[in-house]
Amino acid sequence: MPRARSYTPREDLMDNAPTKPAGRSDAGNAFDRYFEITARGSTLGREVRGGLATFFTMAYIVVLNPLILGNAVDGDGARLAIPALAAATALVAGVMTILMGVVGRFPLALAAGLGVNALVAFEIAPQMTWADAMGLVVIEGVIIAVLVLTGLRTAVFRAVPTQLKTAIGVGIGLFLTIIGLVDAGFVRRIPDVANTTVPVGLGIGGKLVTWPALVFVLGLLVTLVLVVRRVRGAILIGILASTVLAIVVEAIAKVGPSVVDGKPNPAGWSLNVPALPDRVADTPDLSLLGQFDLLGSWQRAGVLVAIMFVFTLLITDFFDTMGTMVAVGQEGGLLDEEKMPPRTREILLVDSIAAAAGGAASTSSNTSYIESAAGVAEGARTGAANLVTGGLFLLAMFLAPLVVVVPFEAASVALVIVGFLMMTAVKTIDWNDYEIAIPAFLTIVLMPFTYSISNGIGAGVISYVLVKVARGKAREVHPLLYGVAALFVLYFLRGPIETVLF
Repeated sequence: MPRARSYTPREDLMDNAPTKPAGRSDAGNAFDRYFEITARGSTLGREVRGGLATFFTMAYIVVLNPLILGNAVDGDGARLAIPALAAATALVAGVMTILMGVVGRFPLALAAGLGVNALVAFEIAPQMTWADAMGLVVIEGVIIAVLVLTGLRTAVFRAVPTQLKTAIGVGIGLFLTIIGLVDAGFVRRIPDVANTTVPVGLGIGGKLVTWPALVFVLGLLVTLVLVVRRVRGAILIGILASTVLAIVVEAIAKVGPSVVDGKPNPAGWSLNVPALPDRVADTPDLSLLGQFDLLGSWQRAGVLVAIMFVFTLLITDFFDTMGTMVAVGQEGGLLDEEKMPPRTREILLVDSIAAAAGGAASTSSNTSYIESAAGVAEGARTGAANLVTGGLFLLAMFLAPLVVVVPFEAASVALVIVGFLMMTAVKTIDWNDYEIAIPAFLTIVLMPFTYSISNGIGAGVISYVLVKVARGKAREVHPLLYGVAALFVLYFLRGPIETVLF
């Protein structure tokens, strides 16, 4: 597997410091040489800043994952304890993020996957016990690990056309942007009422009338100015400044949470209420570690149901990580001529181990987080940044009260900025060549519009194969892509298939 040596870091967007030539290292210490910090045009300071930025943009998972899993019941009516879920979520995220840094040496953080956790909570667990459901997650992770070790996962990734990989990164940029806008309440879903044809709108009733929205807008504007002026640490400064402003606003206006006594409060803060906590530390509850059953689901729900669930988990994890890896590498200029990051095999192997580890710890499948792009935008180029992010996740087990200080409205500022930076790669796609332009277009638009990276990749692959065959150029399609396209067809048709089979 060729290693990327012609790095083109993006310090031009965030930093005025000169970049050292790629492939060389002037540093004499082993730490620098191991992580290739100097060779990739970075510095230890940038790695630390990047690691901090990544943590702050994805720390919400320590709160959100327990809420999703903890509010669901399994087939026996049992629930998972939220404090134990929070501790396990932080532990696995910390260990796996550090492992990615040490083994993959790539600035890609991992944590419990959103979307996958909802699938586990509301579709899989109700048909079996929690232990059975988590056992399926472990099985899925092991299967992906085998695919990595046999080289099949990397081979599939190489079979995807270069410009389509670029489109994946661009689509994820748009995906991040809409996630940030929605989480901040800047964009909201319009209720289903008569004569309503527009699905989403600005704020509430087309107006920005809430204090949280004001905090987001001010934070975004300040961060944009810092980015334009190439201030070091612009994104991190934006997150921290927005959080401080949010704390002040909450202290004065008493806005409260977005849900009060089970009733929605549209003017409230999303996820966390920004207030100084009463206490800083707490003892983590790790009782959920090892609570999984590999074989129970096959007896409880049946072989066909178990296989279908494993297939759905597999497809989602398999391609989400590929898209995330490309997007983060593209943002940091860490891809080679084939749009492959360095140490691809190691990156994918750690990701597959994380999937199994998430199941073993009852937090659902852990996967690579696109929020890592926020760290890359801050200057992170190596796995050294992961040591910072992972270490903070481990501290979060004990410092959970501090983690819940940052609201979505503050963290979302970074997602919108990073979305812009990732969108700039769209200029490298040949929009005059319909054979690649159409698949690229579908890939880009379906990610944000369906809230799924896998859906976008699937649409791009299927349409690419279809267009090539329609143009009489079937031989130009890599054989593996035919198999991938067929799997995606099954993935998109899994609803009717499940209806027929079950």
